[in-house]
Amino acid sequence: MKTTPWILMGTLIGSSLIVSAQDAPKRPQRPHGPPPPELVKQFDADGDGKLSEDERTAMREAMKAKMEERKQEMLSKYDADGDGKLDETEREAAREGQKAAMLEKFDTDGDGKLSPEERAKMPKPPMRPGRPGGPGRPGGPGRP
Repeated sequence: MKTTPWILMGTLIGSSLIVSAQDAPKRPQRPHGPPPPELVKQFDADGDGKLSEDERTAMREAMKAKMEERKQEMLSKYDADGDGKLDETEREAAREGQKAAMLEKFDTDGDGKLSPEERAKMPKPPMRPGRPGGPGRPGGPGRP
């Protein structure tokens, strides 16, 4: 007689665990914003001011080739052991090399540091929707 309440309680707890163990809903995919105007200008073969699917494919392929070229350049410069990838020491050397190059390029007063004015002259990465500082996000255009 005492086992029946325990069986019922176990069944209720087990079924509630099964119900609560559902997958969380997936985040909806955000549509990509339009490509930057300079890319539209570069890849707009028909001159209509927007990229067709073929023009977008050509743009993606060109960007992929550019990234591969950059990767090979980084490997040839910083892959000390020649294994075709950068280990943590090599990555640190690459970061330091990039910092030194930026300092050399933008440190106009030669003091070895970048002042706020010098930092303001540095190129900014493109803003993307949904990322901090991107359109519609805090710190983005028109937002505090």
